[in-house]
Amino acid sequence: MMTSKKPKRILIIKLRHHGDVLLTTPVADRIKHAYPDCTVDMLVYQETADILRDNRQINRIFTIDRQWKKQGLCRQLAHERALLAGLKAQRYDWVFNLSDQWRAAAVAKLCGRNSGGLCYGKRDNALWRFCHSELSEDLGHEHHIVEHNLAVLRPLQLADGYRPRVCMEIAPDTRSSLQAKLREQGWRGESYVLMHPGSRWVFKCWENGKTAELLQRLLDSGRHLVLTAAPDAGELAMLADIAGRLKAPQGVHIWILSGCLSLRELAAAIDGAELFIGVDSVPMHMAAALDKPQVALFGPSWVSRWRPYSERAEVVWAGDFGDLPHPDSIDTNDQTRLLGAIPVDAVWQAVQKRLGE
Repeated sequence: MMTSKKPKRILIIKLRHHGDVLLTTPVADRIKHAYPDCTVDMLVYQETADILRDNRQINRIFTIDRQWKKQGLCRQLAHERALLAGLKAQRYDWVFNLSDQWRAAAVAKLCGRNSGGLCYGKRDNALWRFCHSELSEDLGHEHHIVEHNLAVLRPLQLADGYRPRVCMEIAPDTRSSLQAKLREQGWRGESYVLMHPGSRWVFKCWENGKTAELLQRLLDSGRHLVLTAAPDAGELAMLADIAGRLKAPQGVHIWILSGCLSLRELAAAIDGAELFIGVDSVPMHMAAALDKPQVALFGPSWVSRWRPYSERAEVVWAGDFGDLPHPDSIDTNDQTRLLGAIPVDAVWQAVQKRLGE
């Protein structure tokens, strides 16, 4: 069902993790570029809403709390009915579903005059097709996930020539709270390089010793450092071990923000850096959304699909230096780090290149 009629209200659905939600923002950006007066809402899991919170292209964020199911069936159904009623009241011209859950497909079918979705192998059936007016084909692993997401807009017949952005905005009060936490550690406005070495999946992380060696080179060259970690026991222990190996020269500082930042404060810290260094995780995608120079370390992931969506990113892939297991064979609970083939010199060269911008 191709259409040339200008939509007035659109809902985008993405029920996944923080990074996945952030990488749907180019869909909103593409819509707003074509139809500036169109109202764009999003439906996401409650815990991921913060990554959209200050995005002025998103009118309203509807959320699903995964804790509803723990409140008993009656309470859960009451929440679901209230959400559905609120979405139906918006009278969306289009609902674009970027999730593979049946719940998302049902919302797409029930809450919009038209519904667009993506093809998934496990959803290749009549019911999935019934829930969506239009389905876009999988583009394959050689295409970035942003391109997959944008394919859902095919029914709108938008003109080519505009490259949508991954978007993340930071409110002034968030910047102020981040700077207050830095000042508590003695920061006085100095420039810094920020590294976030952790990930929710350990197999995506580099060895502590190599990370420390890289950071020591930055310190010895006179660069101040901000080191961050999520409030996770594994990440906190990783950062503590790395920091314990570092020795700052006279007049060079290390500020450690370990487990004490909100997601948006982390974004503010990244935005304030002259360079971001990290692994395949949401802070890497945040750095791309903020258009920061960055160096990203990758292991056995589909690099072409998940690399930073940015022209200012330098990717160092472990597969260029040794064998890696197939991405589809990875046990995400495995604690083995799989970036070991990446030499420090390769990352250091990438860092120097991006610092020279």
